[in-house]
Amino acid sequence: MKKLLQWTIIIPVLSWVLFFSGLIESSNIFQIIASFLLIFSVMSAVHHSEIIAERVGEPYGTIILAISITIIEVSIVVSLMLSDGPAAASLARDTVYAATMLILNGIIGLCLFIGALKHYEQNFSPSSVTIGLVSLVSIIVFTLVFPTFTESVSGSYYSIPQLVFASIACLVIYSSFLFAQTKRYRQYFLTIGEDENEEKTVPFPINNKIFITSLVFLIVSLGIVVLLAKTLSPTIESIIISYNLPKTLVGVVIAAIILLPEAIAAIIAARKNKLQTSINLALGSALASIGLTIPSVAIVCIMLDMPIILGLDIKSIVLLALSVFTVMLSLSKGKSNIVYGVVLLVNLFAFIFLMIYP
Repeated sequence: MKKLLQWTIIIPVLSWVLFFSGLIESSNIFQIIASFLLIFSVMSAVHHSEIIAERVGEPYGTIILAISITIIEVSIVVSLMLSDGPAAASLARDTVYAATMLILNGIIGLCLFIGALKHYEQNFSPSSVTIGLVSLVSIIVFTLVFPTFTESVSGSYYSIPQLVFASIACLVIYSSFLFAQTKRYRQYFLTIGEDENEEKTVPFPINNKIFITSLVFLIVSLGIVVLLAKTLSPTIESIIISYNLPKTLVGVVIAAIILLPEAIAAIIAARKNKLQTSINLALGSALASIGLTIPSVAIVCIMLDMPIILGLDIKSIVLLALSVFTVMLSLSKGKSNIVYGVVLLVNLFAFIFLMIYP
């Protein structure tokens, strides 16, 4: 009974009740309440993900969180494409691009900056980073770059055979990454170099009941985070428009809200001197976001004969290339540095600034 009265369970339940009540759109007061419930639902998701990670061990815990969020992201993108039709042809591309830039520059940048600020220097496995970045670079080029330069179809589109090939390539690469992370080279993805002076916490026993409860409420929390973010998006859009800012910022804000559980979990790990866990979560999330979203959307578009724009413009390709290149250099030696975090965060600000002032 005590377990059922914890705030990490009560808040998501209250959020779902408010969402289905239909009161959010009726009053500004309920929108404010929904905003607070959204934030606490994010915190609830982080709490449950930490319990799951403690039970199953790394890197399985980070994989569960990354895939859970990506599956919900895919469902939202597909539902919006089905409801908006051709008007949402670029939605999958914009969502994936925004999520990738936020993960590479925002999450990794904050983890490197905060971790180095507290611990001066942190260790991680460069082999795990190489595996993740090699997979990520290939998937990014296949999905977001090549469509701009192919000649079978005019514009930033893939022909159906090209789309099928790119989708299969994403799934094969992501599957091989998961195999390496969980089986073949699992030792590369385990936390190393933990500070001996770091205050240790005694793990509490996690039985099957606690594990199953946390697994269920992780999905419940993530689901309501996405639904509340989608419900509040018109309000967010109206605020952005009132300040004469571009509508594309709405997608960035929504992507940021969806990625909050991963971001908070990664930052907490970096503060605990577990930067390897932070990197596993960030790179795994980026790979899952692209490697699962694009094939899922491609299947829907092929079945329903819907157009899908994948190719980025040249400016976005340059920004994306800069982000990937900076991350590769920052994580190549297996040691963190506060300068790396600062540079990545500047890249993130450049991404947002050039969106506002193109």
